[in-house]
Amino acid sequence: MVIINNFEEYKAFEGKIIGTSEWHTIEQEQINIFADATRDHQWIHCDAEKAEKEGPFKSTIAHGYLTLSLIPYLWKEIADVRNIKMEINYGIENFKFGQPVLVNSEIQLQAKLKSIVNLRGVVKVTIESTLIIKDNAKPAYVGDVIFLYHFND
Repeated sequence: MVIINNFEEYKAFEGKIIGTSEWHTIEQEQINIFADATRDHQWIHCDAEKAEKEGPFKSTIAHGYLTLSLIPYLWKEIADVRNIKMEINYGIENFKFGQPVLVNSEIQLQAKLKSIVNLRGVVKVTIESTLIIKDNAKPAYVGDVIFLYHFND
């Protein structure tokens, strides 16, 4: 895990990979809980029997938005940004889903600092986020996550 205490330490990573999270297994229970929370019970996510018999992947798959929703959790395994008053999830841009995440797959997030700018005391950070699926050549997705940080003076 990388520890970042201020703007200058963060800026040193610009254009570089900050790190990669631990592996996280996507289990059917997590998919089902997400389906309940979002009311998206499409069979390709929730009906293992039908997915195995009729689905293109012969398995249930995680919701794309479930995998996106894991970014804050996985990001916290990569970097500990300290000395801040507040951190805000500001936006996501240019995400492309390239590969489905099958149930029981292991995933990890790779984070690269694409850009960082100090906007009169608010630091805007764009992280290129790549979700890696273990033993797959193609990532589940690639896109930019934008955080705003209010560092302590």
